[in-house]
Amino acid sequence: MAVMASEAGAVAVPPRAIGRYDRVFYGGVAITAAAMTLVGFAPTYYLRFFDGGPQATVSGGPFSTIVHVHGALFSAWVLLFITQTALISSRRVAVHRKLGVFGGVLAAAMVVAGVTSGIDMGRRGGAPPGIDPLSFMVIPLGDMVMFGGFIAAALTLRRDKESHKRLMLLAYASILAAPAARLPGVLPLGPLAFYAIGFLILAAGVIYDYLSRGRVHRVYLWGGALLVLSVPARLAISGTAAWKAFAQALIT
Repeated sequence: MAVMASEAGAVAVPPRAIGRYDRVFYGGVAITAAAMTLVGFAPTYYLRFFDGGPQATVSGGPFSTIVHVHGALFSAWVLLFITQTALISSRRVAVHRKLGVFGGVLAAAMVVAGVTSGIDMGRRGGAPPGIDPLSFMVIPLGDMVMFGGFIAAALTLRRDKESHKRLMLLAYASILAAPAARLPGVLPLGPLAFYAIGFLILAAGVIYDYLSRGRVHRVYLWGGALLVLSVPARLAISGTAAWKAFAQALIT
């Protein structure tokens, strides 16, 4: 039987099994990310419509129109990702591709809403306790740069399924810091903890690649490195006078 072996000889997986394993893995990622989003945002957003709690964001702002638009679009993304992975699992590739057009439009709307929401939060002085609002703006705005970049790359390489699905995973990982921050006990730990939790699906992708193929796909090597390194880079510039002047110009 033909096998796909590790360059180091560590693993050997029958090629025909790869597709089945991929469907299980990416389906699991979709469900895990959705669960993180639900657990993170349920107490602070979703359940607030039913439990009578204060309708205010973690940073203290009201549930404004942009907050609702942002919530609706990002919730739609969670459902779309599950749907798209389910379509691939059921081998309905043609439907997956047609729905991908909607996904591209949705992603563009998410970037616009995410940037608008980040600017609005900075304008009203919203930020986690102890963090300067202008400095904190680098987090949501940077997330949108990374998300938009990975989505653009994924759409460009949509016919290269191996690159495409990994770029979509990277795009999802780039926006998971927000729900991760809202998990119980995480918010006081700061941005590095938010991203460390959000990037667990990236780590899972890298590990899965190695175990199933014996090597890590180039998308994870350059895209994952770019995503991870963007966090300390953003934190480094967040306190600079140049960034604060830029952020101030955005909210003025």
